[in-house]
Amino acid sequence: MPTETPKNDRDRALRERFRPRLVRELADVEALLSQSEENSAPVQLDQQSVGRIARMDAMQAQAMAQEAGRRYHNRKLRILRTLARMDEGDFGYCAECGEPIGDGRLNADPTFPHCIACASAR
Repeated sequence: MPTETPKNDRDRALRERFRPRLVRELADVEALLSQSEENSAPVQLDQQSVGRIARMDAMQAQAMAQEAGRRYHNRKLRILRTLARMDEGDFGYCAECGEPIGDGRLNADPTFPHCIACASAR
């Protein structure tokens, strides 16, 4: 029976700790993304039934929903990449230098792919 190495112990502990959080967040982001798509529908420009200010408000709300949708989509991609790194055994290690990413940084956002030193150098 193979003995767990410290790296394997850390990998397993990180997966057990962060995978449920990431899966929950992914579900939340997908729901928000769906809602954002509904709010991004084209604005009707029927000048007979709606005043100019109301149309401007509707267009602004549409633009805000589209931007929120872009952010949700980007977050979803980051979460999916992080889950893939977990499956590959790379989660918790800097994508640039390979050193472990600090627990504080992972707690703040487990999708960060770089340690503080490499992120600061970028």
